[in-house]
Amino acid sequence: MSENDILEMDSVCDTEEFEGDTELGMIDEEVVYPEEFLPTYHSIKEGTRVAKTQLEEFNDKPDSLFFNDGVRRIDFILVYEDEDKKDFEKRHTFQRRKRRREYFEASLMKMGIELEATRSVVDEKLMFVKVHMPWDVLCTYAEVLHIKLPIQPNDLSSHPSPWCFFSCITKHFYPNEELITKESEFFTAPFEKDRLEYFYIKDKDLFFTPSMRSRMAYYILSRAPYEIRGHIKKFGITKLLDGGVYKAAYPLHDCRFNVRSTEEGCPNERFVLYEEWAHPKSFYKMQPLDLIRKYYGEKIGIYFAWLGFYTKMLALAAVVGLGCFIYGYKTQETSTWSKEVCDPEIGGKIVMCPQCDRFCKYWRLNSTCEASKKLCIFDNFGTLVFAVFMSIWVTLFLEFWKRYQAELEYEWDTVEFLEQEEPPRPEYEAKCIHERKNPITGVKEYVPFTTCGRCVRVSVGIGTVLFWILLILASIVAITVYRLAVFFVFSTKLRTQEIKELEPFKEYVTPQMATSVTASLISFVVIMILNILYERVAIWITDFELPRTKSEYENSLTLKMFLFQFVNYYSSCFYIAFAKGKAVGYPGEPVYLLGKYRNEECDPGGCLIELTTQLSIIMGGKAIWNNIQEVLIPWVKNLIFRHCTRVPSQKVIPRWEQDYQLQPLPKLGLFYEYLEMVIQFGFVTLFVASFPLAPVLALVNNLFEIRVDAWKITTQFRRVVPEKAQDIGAWQPILQGIAILAVATNAMIIAFTSDMIPRLVYYWSFSVYPYGNHPNNTMEGYINSSLSIFNTSDFSDFSKPELSNSSLIISTCRYRDFRFPPGHPRQYEYNGYYWHVIAAKVAFIIVVEHIVYLLKFVLSYVIPDVPYAVKEQIKREKYLTQVILHETNLKLVTKRLKPTDHDDAVEHK
Repeated sequence: MSENDILEMDSVCDTEEFEGDTELGMIDEEVVYPEEFLPTYHSIKEGTRVAKTQLEEFNDKPDSLFFNDGVRRIDFILVYEDEDKKDFEKRHTFQRRKRRREYFEASLMKMGIELEATRSVVDEKLMFVKVHMPWDVLCTYAEVLHIKLPIQPNDLSSHPSPWCFFSCITKHFYPNEELITKESEFFTAPFEKDRLEYFYIKDKDLFFTPSMRSRMAYYILSRAPYEIRGHIKKFGITKLLDGGVYKAAYPLHDCRFNVRSTEEGCPNERFVLYEEWAHPKSFYKMQPLDLIRKYYGEKIGIYFAWLGFYTKMLALAAVVGLGCFIYGYKTQETSTWSKEVCDPEIGGKIVMCPQCDRFCKYWRLNSTCEASKKLCIFDNFGTLVFAVFMSIWVTLFLEFWKRYQAELEYEWDTVEFLEQEEPPRPEYEAKCIHERKNPITGVKEYVPFTTCGRCVRVSVGIGTVLFWILLILASIVAITVYRLAVFFVFSTKLRTQEIKELEPFKEYVTPQMATSVTASLISFVVIMILNILYERVAIWITDFELPRTKSEYENSLTLKMFLFQFVNYYSSCFYIAFAKGKAVGYPGEPVYLLGKYRNEECDPGGCLIELTTQLSIIMGGKAIWNNIQEVLIPWVKNLIFRHCTRVPSQKVIPRWEQDYQLQPLPKLGLFYEYLEMVIQFGFVTLFVASFPLAPVLALVNNLFEIRVDAWKITTQFRRVVPEKAQDIGAWQPILQGIAILAVATNAMIIAFTSDMIPRLVYYWSFSVYPYGNHPNNTMEGYINSSLSIFNTSDFSDFSKPELSNSSLIISTCRYRDFRFPPGHPRQYEYNGYYWHVIAAKVAFIIVVEHIVYLLKFVLSYVIPDVPYAVKEQIKREKYLTQVILHETNLKLVTKRLKPTDHDDAVEHK
């Protein structure tokens, strides 16, 4: 049976939404239910009564995975509510659903699927339909889906691990080999029903794994028709679930997660995964990736493989980042510029200009003493080294991941997982109404829209995404206005000590810090609200575009979501790093936003500490929020459901009902897991120059994330339908784009956000430029040289501060900039020191970027994407496949020629 024969059962036309078909006013005669299907369905109903009596015999087997005959394995479960148990006045509402279900189940049986219905022991209204795929059906659909199966044991010797000498130590960090035995390795080939004898079959019941069987069952369920109206055939379990015909559809877990099954032949894979992977006591162990892939499929397996690899690579970055932080912490007390700020004879005598108009007061520089010390922790020469190290680290991470991914592709038989092997989504097939000639085959086919229609859909999607991005930028402007307004309040209140509750924290809470913390918290809340709203919009846009395959759908949604999340999460950080304090003018002529709000200035030490605060709040808040969403909500839902469906202790709940009480994994559950980690990857790489502890926080979060995700998927959710995946999809180029951008952002943070370049210019200025008053190459006097002088008589009437009667007469004040002093022929214009600093910053960015990009290119070229041993094994497998195909074709030709030779001999006689 070819793929075309299978797809002939599918519809090419379905223009109406499912929900619109449930109107009670619709005439029943418009829908055709072939009579030959209905007797088949009634055999299921008859079997229900038999199953109900036989179930009593299996009450002592709550983990049974078979039909009541104990022979046929359950490959899938369908759950619906029996309309016969409904109230009489409501019963007519469900007649249409019942007819669709009868037709659907009869269609499944006509396609070779075997069904058995059983009534719930918990709720008599619920019916459970068990789905079984016989051997012939499995063989047919294994060929349709190009599933690769073993043909011969792998005869290539595996290379010993370089760490084998430490096996006595490392074995404690791996899963228990007694529970998870290493499986034999085989060369594999796409299954072909006509060449069955060439495949390595020991036991037909075990030849197809449960995950393969579930995948094939779901493929059939997604394409079985449930209604014919005229020339329109409606099909697919997804629409039946959305329309309430079925309440759930899922494959079975093989046992309870915390109790080993006593069923003969049960592999207890869920129990093993919980004990060796999801249980908190196993947090230090490596992940059993092969078992994860075998139980949940390649798509989930590749996610956990990537997350584990990312976490291991983070360990190195975390160690270096922690060392950089410790170095800064130890040197904060010995920093020359920090000492000068805190010195009463230097910082205490420097009067700073007000940072807002009229109501802000003059203030002493040493009031920012503690903030200056904290700044020294992050703004030091170790940060520069760490930023360059992280640029190299991210390249090594991506290159080594490609190699590891190539190994997994071979081991998991996804090397030749091509796009044309992926079938169209049922949602796509259901909308095919336009006929066209295939440009490649020349055969007539149906598509959901014309070229013009596709352009309109894509344009609507692009326009919607741009609108939401502009909405984010508008929120950033609003938060900026908030910062300006609140800074004015804090400046007037804190410096005049009007808030008595904050008196003990006066030396720690500065107007800049108070504004930064509150604005960061508000920014985080806005980010999370916009995320919730945009997620629904992005899904609607992608559904409207109607991608052909599931991979295309996920890639399209990935691009939209990440583009939005990138702007949403990072825009505030980009503002602080590259916009804040860059266009403020000087006290005599400040720059105003919207003609009203005076642009905010950075702390005398720079905006780096504020960027650090923003990053720590967003990263920490995001991690807490995600854990609440991922763990607490499903756990509470399951707890409430179990409480509401409590049954007497003497009743034993069968396996399919135990799984029904669990939460269904959201359709885009894995997508959100990737998105969470990629956003974190951006924080770790894009702004790491301002926050060396970012890799440490990410490492701690990921160690919990792996086990939380494992616990959640193993204990709180139904078993997902296994899916094939060759790699991490569209996330790979996104990670590469972030890695390239990270080099530029970190170089610009060091150059424009931190105070490192001005300090370096000052340090070397004695022998080159006559700007320093220090007798030798030291940092003495740097604070004084980095602050310009302003004559208070040059204040405009609008910005001139209102002094109280007790205030001292102040003739000059200082502000952060490099300008000529009052009285100079070019007063308040940029001096030569400013232009030398700008030149040094630009030169630093160019040199660092070119050096790092060159190193990245060399590493990418030197490190091959596919290991040599994997290449050998792939070639060996292709050779064996070709030999088998050649021998099969030779036998077929010989078989065809023999009768012909015999006939010729008879004719000759």
